[in-house]
Amino acid sequence: MVDDCCSKKGNILTELASKKDQRRVLIIVMLINLTMFVVEFGGGLVARSSALMADSVDMLGDAFVYALSLYALHRGARWEAGAAIAKGGIILVFGIAVIIEITDKIVNGVPPSSNLMLTFGSMALVANLICLAMLWRFRTVNVNMSSTFECSRNDVASNIGVLAAAGLVGGTGAAWPDIVVGSIIALIFLRSAWRVLAEAIPAWRQAHPLQNKALK
Repeated sequence: MVDDCCSKKGNILTELASKKDQRRVLIIVMLINLTMFVVEFGGGLVARSSALMADSVDMLGDAFVYALSLYALHRGARWEAGAAIAKGGIILVFGIAVIIEITDKIVNGVPPSSNLMLTFGSMALVANLICLAMLWRFRTVNVNMSSTFECSRNDVASNIGVLAAAGLVGGTGAAWPDIVVGSIIALIFLRSAWRVLAEAIPAWRQAHPLQNKALK
């Protein structure tokens, strides 16, 4: 009986410790994303780069994503799945926003500054690689953390695309690389939104509301 009790208590403490680690990591990556939104958006304005501005707004969206993940911790499977659904919706909105930005760029686009794109794009890539490394060990813990990891991985892909566009803009002096990379980023967003929602919606339906009461 005593051994069984200690075993159960140990499992509970392990779970609580894991949640605490998740919260600490989410707070750090949320602050990183908020900081980089300000830095990269300002750089995008100066460089006249729609890719940089779109990427920075995505980082602001990720900050909200991490805030949702923090809110869902300790609230049960249904809350975690609900937060994942909200994150999937945010990714979808940003995918549509990038498409709108691409359309505007085609009509009124001016070639951006490739040097500034490289500078601010590199800063954003380093920041997102740090976030990705911190989230790596939590990527399969639950649907909430899995969708959070998905957002961070998308950011790294977007940053690499921005750097590639900067190199091509510098080499060609044209705006089309910015447009092409923006299109790819939009496709990544839409694909990721589909994956997150396809996993989160069934999880939300399966999680019974009484599970949340049991955790209180």
